[in-house]
Amino acid sequence: MKYLFFFLAFSVYLTGACQEIIPLWPDGIPNQRVSDEEERQIQREELLWVENVQVPTLEVYLPARGHSNGNAVLIFPGGGYHGLAYDWEGTDIAKWLNANGIAAFVVKYRLPVSASIINGHEAPLQDAQRAIRIVKSKSEEWGITEKVGIIGFSAGGHLASTLGTHYEEETNGANDNIEAISARPDFMLLIYPVISFQNNPHAGSRDALLGENQSEQLLQYYSSENQVTPSTPPTILIHSSDDGAVPVENSLDFYNALRENSVPAELHIYPYGGHGYSLALDDPHLHSWTDLVIQWIGQQSR
Repeated sequence: MKYLFFFLAFSVYLTGACQEIIPLWPDGIPNQRVSDEEERQIQREELLWVENVQVPTLEVYLPARGHSNGNAVLIFPGGGYHGLAYDWEGTDIAKWLNANGIAAFVVKYRLPVSASIINGHEAPLQDAQRAIRIVKSKSEEWGITEKVGIIGFSAGGHLASTLGTHYEEETNGANDNIEAISARPDFMLLIYPVISFQNNPHAGSRDALLGENQSEQLLQYYSSENQVTPSTPPTILIHSSDDGAVPVENSLDFYNALRENSVPAELHIYPYGGHGYSLALDDPHLHSWTDLVIQWIGQQSR
């Protein structure tokens, strides 16, 4: 069995390749100022860590047309809003989705701690809205015939839930036709997500996003369990009871808010797994979350 999972891990790396990298804001990045800061890409033992994102991009991974099921998913890697676990919760996820016939798009979004950003807490949502609008604008070109969803891990899950609850917000982006496209995802996949900045918060993500200006208004605005409405997209949540970084109550509270608003929702809680396990290829039990998610996406297309 151990060798089977090593084979699966190896096959994920062989499946899928980036076709294109698209800048989100080719005609000028909003909420950005000139600084001497430079993007840093650090190869750590287990992952590629990206800091100080200067040019937010969309990395495109398309399955073969004959293998595509018509769905698409945008990916928001985690990293506590300090950096991005870019392959671990980004490009590796894209390759796995491609292997299941799903078009995938890794969003390299700006981080609020960057010295190049004017209003730090606004930049990630600006980039997330722009990214999903670009994907929708190119749906015919990229063979997307079904739904466009989003997946986020940890702080990337917070950004995903923020997009799913604030997709109608005016974020002062570009002045072009793409901005007229709805930024509403058709579904959300939230994997050990940061949800709340008020109840059982992940202090690192909260402090990175909001800095010292943590007014009650902003804490409420970015606590996604308080922002759910009947129009919030259908959601599946994956979490572990023993998550020592982001308490499982984050997913529980968001799930309850979805239920209270009659939004279709599914929640899977593993007794163990901790935090930051990505595809969990070395754990047969925890790895089952990927099958649950693929089955759930299929149900959204019916």
